[in-house]
Amino acid sequence: MTVKRRTLRPDFPYWLVAAILIAIAVAVLIATSGLYSQVFATVAKGVGVTVRVTLIGYALASALGLAVALMGLSRSTVISQIARFYIEIVRGVPMLVLLFWIAFVGAPAMVALWNVLTQPLQALGLLGEASVRDFSLEWRAIIALTIGYSAFIAEIFRAGIQSVEVGQVEAAKALGLGRYRRFRHVVWPQAFRTILPPYSNDFVAMVKDSSLVSVLGVADITQMGKIYASGSFRFFETYSIVAYIYLILTIGLSLALRALERRMRFNTTTAPEH
Repeated sequence: MTVKRRTLRPDFPYWLVAAILIAIAVAVLIATSGLYSQVFATVAKGVGVTVRVTLIGYALASALGLAVALMGLSRSTVISQIARFYIEIVRGVPMLVLLFWIAFVGAPAMVALWNVLTQPLQALGLLGEASVRDFSLEWRAIIALTIGYSAFIAEIFRAGIQSVEVGQVEAAKALGLGRYRRFRHVVWPQAFRTILPPYSNDFVAMVKDSSLVSVLGVADITQMGKIYASGSFRFFETYSIVAYIYLILTIGLSLALRALERRMRFNTTTAPEH
Protein backbone atom coordinates (compact mmCIF):
# COMPACT_ATOMS: atom_id res chain seq x y z
CA MET A 1 0.00 0.00 0.00
CA THR A 2 1.46 3.29 -1.11
CA VAL A 3 0.86 6.55 0.68
CA LYS A 4 0.53 9.65 -1.44
CA ARG A 5 2.78 12.45 -0.30
CA ARG A 6 1.25 15.87 -0.19
CA THR A 7 3.21 18.44 -2.13
CA LEU A 8 3.05 22.18 -1.68
CA ARG A 9 1.20 24.05 -4.39
CA PRO A 10 3.65 26.39 -6.09
CA ASP A 11 0.91 28.88 -6.96
CA PHE A 12 -0.46 29.21 -3.41
CA PRO A 13 0.64 32.41 -1.56
CA TYR A 14 2.04 30.75 1.56
CA TRP A 15 4.10 33.87 2.25
CA LEU A 16 0.91 35.93 2.41
CA VAL A 17 -0.67 33.55 4.91
CA ALA A 18 2.45 33.80 7.10
CA ALA A 19 2.45 37.61 6.78
CA ILE A 20 -1.25 37.82 7.72
CA LEU A 21 -0.74 35.61 10.78
CA ILE A 22 2.17 37.76 11.93
CA ALA A 23 0.14 40.94 11.30
CA ILE A 24 -2.75 39.55 13.37
CA ALA A 25 -0.37 38.57 16.19
CA VAL A 26 1.13 42.06 16.25
CA ALA A 27 -2.35 43.63 16.15
CA VAL A 28 -3.37 41.54 19.18
CA LEU A 29 -0.17 42.61 20.96
CA ILE A 30 -0.93 46.27 20.24
CA ALA A 31 -4.50 45.89 21.49
CA THR A 32 -3.55 44.12 24.71
CA SER A 33 -0.30 45.87 25.64
CA GLY A 34 -0.42 49.38 27.07
CA LEU A 35 3.12 50.13 25.91
CA TYR A 36 2.62 48.98 22.33
CA SER A 37 -0.76 50.67 22.06
CA GLN A 38 0.83 53.94 23.20
CA VAL A 39 3.65 53.60 20.67
CA PHE A 40 1.18 52.75 17.90
CA ALA A 41 -1.08 55.72 18.75
CA THR A 42 1.91 58.08 18.58
CA VAL A 43 3.47 56.70 15.40
CA ALA A 44 0.13 56.39 13.59
CA LYS A 45 -0.24 60.17 13.75
CA GLY A 46 2.27 60.35 10.91
CA VAL A 47 0.33 58.06 8.57
CA GLY A 48 -1.67 60.93 7.10
CA VAL A 49 1.50 62.88 6.28
CA THR A 50 3.14 59.82 4.71
CA VAL A 51 0.10 59.09 2.54
CA ARG A 52 -0.28 62.75 1.53
CA VAL A 53 3.39 63.15 0.61
CA THR A 54 3.34 59.91 -1.37
CA LEU A 55 0.13 60.58 -3.30
CA ILE A 56 0.91 64.19 -4.19
CA GLY A 57 4.55 63.44 -4.94
CA TYR A 58 3.78 60.47 -7.17
CA ALA A 59 1.00 62.26 -9.03
CA LEU A 60 3.28 65.19 -9.80
CA ALA A 61 6.19 62.86 -10.65
CA SER A 62 3.94 60.93 -13.06
CA ALA A 63 2.85 64.11 -14.86
CA LEU A 64 6.43 65.41 -15.07
CA GLY A 65 7.75 61.98 -16.05
CA LEU A 66 5.25 61.67 -18.89
CA ALA A 67 6.21 65.13 -20.16
CA VAL A 68 9.91 64.26 -20.06
CA ALA A 69 9.27 60.91 -21.77
CA LEU A 70 7.39 62.61 -24.61
CA MET A 71 10.20 65.15 -24.90
CA GLY A 72 12.69 62.29 -25.15
CA LEU A 73 10.67 60.78 -28.02
CA SER A 74 10.51 64.10 -29.86
CA ARG A 75 11.92 64.33 -33.37
CA SER A 76 13.75 67.49 -32.32
CA THR A 77 17.32 66.66 -31.31
CA VAL A 78 17.48 69.64 -28.96
CA ILE A 79 14.30 68.66 -27.07
CA SER A 80 15.23 64.97 -26.86
CA GLN A 81 18.73 65.81 -25.60
CA ILE A 82 17.31 68.15 -22.94
CA ALA A 83 15.12 65.27 -21.73
CA ARG A 84 18.07 62.86 -21.73
CA PHE A 85 20.21 65.39 -19.82
CA TYR A 86 17.47 65.77 -17.18
CA ILE A 87 17.01 62.00 -16.77
CA GLU A 88 20.70 61.17 -16.46
CA ILE A 89 21.51 64.02 -14.07
CA VAL A 90 18.56 63.42 -11.76
CA ARG A 91 19.03 59.63 -11.70
CA GLY A 92 22.68 60.10 -10.79
CA VAL A 93 21.93 61.99 -7.57
CA PRO A 94 20.99 59.97 -4.44
CA MET A 95 17.48 60.73 -3.22
CA LEU A 96 18.69 61.89 0.19
CA VAL A 97 21.17 64.32 -1.38
CA LEU A 98 18.47 65.59 -3.74
CA LEU A 99 16.17 66.09 -0.77
CA PHE A 100 18.74 68.22 1.03
CA TRP A 101 19.59 70.16 -2.13
CA ILE A 102 15.97 71.03 -2.88
CA ALA A 103 15.24 71.89 0.75
CA PHE A 104 18.23 74.13 1.43
CA VAL A 105 19.36 75.29 -2.04
CA GLY A 106 16.49 74.94 -4.47
CA ALA A 107 13.75 76.31 -2.20
CA PRO A 108 15.62 79.55 -1.33
CA ALA A 109 16.46 80.00 -5.01
CA MET A 110 12.80 79.57 -6.00
CA VAL A 111 11.72 82.09 -3.37
CA ALA A 112 14.33 84.58 -4.59
CA LEU A 113 13.20 84.09 -8.20
CA TRP A 114 9.57 84.60 -7.18
CA ASN A 115 10.46 87.85 -5.45
CA VAL A 116 12.29 89.07 -8.56
CA LEU A 117 9.40 88.21 -10.88
CA THR A 118 6.78 89.76 -8.61
CA GLN A 119 8.80 92.88 -7.78
CA PRO A 120 6.43 95.21 -9.75
CA LEU A 121 3.42 93.84 -7.87
CA GLN A 122 5.25 94.14 -4.57
CA ALA A 123 6.10 97.78 -5.38
CA LEU A 124 2.39 98.46 -5.89
CA GLY A 125 1.54 96.81 -2.60
CA LEU A 126 -0.43 94.01 -4.27
CA LEU A 127 1.89 91.29 -3.01
CA GLY A 128 4.16 90.95 -0.03
CA GLU A 129 7.72 89.77 -0.20
CA ALA A 130 7.94 86.00 0.07
CA SER A 131 10.16 84.43 2.72
CA VAL A 132 11.91 81.07 2.73
CA ARG A 133 10.05 80.30 5.95
CA ASP A 134 6.79 80.47 3.98
CA PHE A 135 8.00 77.48 1.93
CA SER A 136 6.98 74.54 4.13
CA LEU A 137 9.37 71.66 4.63
CA GLU A 138 6.66 69.23 3.59
CA TRP A 139 6.33 70.85 0.17
CA ARG A 140 10.11 70.96 -0.21
CA ALA A 141 10.12 67.20 0.42
CA ILE A 142 7.28 66.67 -2.08
CA ILE A 143 9.13 68.64 -4.76
CA ALA A 144 12.31 66.63 -4.14
CA LEU A 145 10.45 63.31 -4.43
CA THR A 146 8.68 64.60 -7.54
CA ILE A 147 11.93 65.49 -9.29
CA GLY A 148 13.74 62.35 -8.16
CA TYR A 149 11.05 59.89 -9.22
CA SER A 150 10.07 61.73 -12.44
CA ALA A 151 13.35 60.66 -14.07
CA PHE A 152 12.70 56.97 -13.38
CA ILE A 153 9.04 57.21 -14.37
CA ALA A 154 10.04 58.95 -17.61
CA GLU A 155 12.13 55.92 -18.57
CA ILE A 156 9.25 53.59 -17.73
CA PHE A 157 6.87 55.62 -19.90
CA ARG A 158 9.39 55.82 -22.74
CA ALA A 159 9.94 52.06 -22.77
CA GLY A 160 6.20 51.40 -22.68
CA ILE A 161 5.42 53.80 -25.51
CA GLN A 162 8.22 52.40 -27.67
CA SER A 163 6.93 48.87 -27.09
CA VAL A 164 3.84 49.63 -29.19
CA GLU A 165 4.27 48.32 -32.72
CA VAL A 166 4.94 50.94 -35.36
CA GLY A 167 2.30 49.31 -37.56
CA GLN A 168 -0.39 50.24 -35.03
CA VAL A 169 0.59 53.89 -35.24
CA GLU A 170 0.76 53.79 -39.03
CA ALA A 171 -2.70 52.25 -39.19
CA ALA A 172 -4.04 55.02 -36.96
CA LYS A 173 -2.45 57.60 -39.26
CA ALA A 174 -4.11 55.94 -42.24
CA LEU A 175 -7.47 56.30 -40.51
CA GLY A 176 -6.89 60.04 -40.25
CA LEU A 177 -6.31 60.22 -36.49
CA GLY A 178 -4.33 63.22 -35.27
CA ARG A 179 -1.26 62.94 -33.04
CA TYR A 180 -3.21 63.40 -29.78
CA ARG A 181 -5.96 60.94 -30.75
CA ARG A 182 -3.39 58.39 -31.88
CA PHE A 183 -1.69 58.65 -28.50
CA ARG A 184 -4.96 58.68 -26.54
CA HIS A 185 -6.77 55.82 -28.31
CA VAL A 186 -4.01 53.64 -29.79
CA VAL A 187 -0.61 54.08 -28.17
CA TRP A 188 -1.44 54.74 -24.51
CA PRO A 189 -3.91 51.87 -23.87
CA GLN A 190 -1.39 49.34 -25.20
CA ALA A 191 1.62 50.97 -23.56
CA PHE A 192 -0.09 51.15 -20.16
CA ARG A 193 -0.24 47.35 -19.87
CA THR A 194 3.55 47.25 -20.27
CA ILE A 195 4.08 50.24 -18.02
CA LEU A 196 1.90 49.14 -15.10
CA PRO A 197 4.19 46.56 -13.38
CA PRO A 198 7.32 48.77 -13.09
CA TYR A 199 5.16 51.87 -12.57
CA SER A 200 3.34 50.30 -9.62
CA ASN A 201 6.66 49.05 -8.24
CA ASP A 202 7.93 52.63 -8.18
CA PHE A 203 4.75 53.67 -6.37
CA VAL A 204 5.46 51.17 -3.60
CA ALA A 205 9.09 52.34 -3.53
CA MET A 206 7.97 55.93 -3.00
CA VAL A 207 5.91 54.88 0.02
CA LYS A 208 9.14 53.64 1.57
CA ASP A 209 11.29 56.53 0.33
CA SER A 210 8.81 58.99 1.81
CA SER A 211 10.44 58.09 5.13
CA LEU A 212 13.42 60.19 4.01
CA VAL A 213 11.38 63.34 4.58
CA SER A 214 11.87 62.75 8.30
CA VAL A 215 15.40 64.17 7.98
CA LEU A 216 13.74 67.56 7.34
CA GLY A 217 11.59 67.24 10.44
CA VAL A 218 8.39 66.48 8.51
CA ALA A 219 6.06 64.65 10.90
CA ASP A 220 5.64 61.41 8.95
CA ILE A 221 5.63 57.88 10.39
CA THR A 222 9.40 57.70 10.73
CA GLN A 223 9.72 61.14 12.32
CA MET A 224 6.98 60.40 14.87
CA GLY A 225 8.75 57.16 15.73
CA LYS A 226 12.07 58.97 16.05
CA ILE A 227 10.57 61.54 18.41
CA TYR A 228 8.95 58.89 20.61
CA ALA A 229 12.03 56.67 20.73
CA SER A 230 14.38 59.54 21.61
CA GLY A 231 12.15 60.54 24.53
CA SER A 232 11.31 57.09 25.88
CA PHE A 233 14.39 55.08 24.80
CA ARG A 234 11.98 52.34 23.66
CA PHE A 235 13.82 51.80 20.39
CA PHE A 236 12.87 48.15 19.87
CA GLU A 237 9.16 48.68 20.43
CA THR A 238 9.02 51.95 18.48
CA TYR A 239 10.83 50.88 15.34
CA SER A 240 9.08 47.52 15.35
CA ILE A 241 5.77 49.40 15.15
CA VAL A 242 7.18 51.75 12.49
CA ALA A 243 8.22 48.74 10.39
CA TYR A 244 4.82 47.11 10.99
CA ILE A 245 2.90 50.14 9.72
CA TYR A 246 5.09 50.46 6.63
CA LEU A 247 4.64 46.76 5.88
CA ILE A 248 0.86 47.09 6.17
CA LEU A 249 0.93 49.99 3.70
CA THR A 250 3.35 48.49 1.19
CA ILE A 251 2.07 44.90 1.17
CA GLY A 252 -1.55 46.06 0.97
CA LEU A 253 -0.69 48.38 -1.91
CA SER A 254 1.32 45.67 -3.69
CA LEU A 255 -1.57 43.20 -3.48
CA ALA A 256 -4.03 45.79 -4.84
CA LEU A 257 -1.74 46.64 -7.76
CA ARG A 258 -1.13 42.96 -8.56
CA ALA A 259 -4.89 42.40 -8.62
CA LEU A 260 -5.19 45.29 -11.07
CA GLU A 261 -2.48 43.78 -13.28
CA ARG A 262 -4.21 40.38 -13.31
CA ARG A 263 -7.52 42.02 -14.16
CA MET A 264 -5.99 43.91 -17.05
CA ARG A 265 -4.33 40.76 -18.38
CA PHE A 266 -7.62 38.88 -18.06
CA ASN A 267 -9.51 41.59 -19.91
CA THR A 268 -6.90 41.57 -22.65
CA THR A 269 -6.92 37.80 -23.16
CA THR A 270 -10.72 37.50 -23.06
CA ALA A 271 -11.44 40.47 -25.32
CA PRO A 272 -13.38 39.34 -28.43
CA GLU A 273 -11.55 39.57 -31.72
CA HIS A 274 -13.04 41.84 -34.40
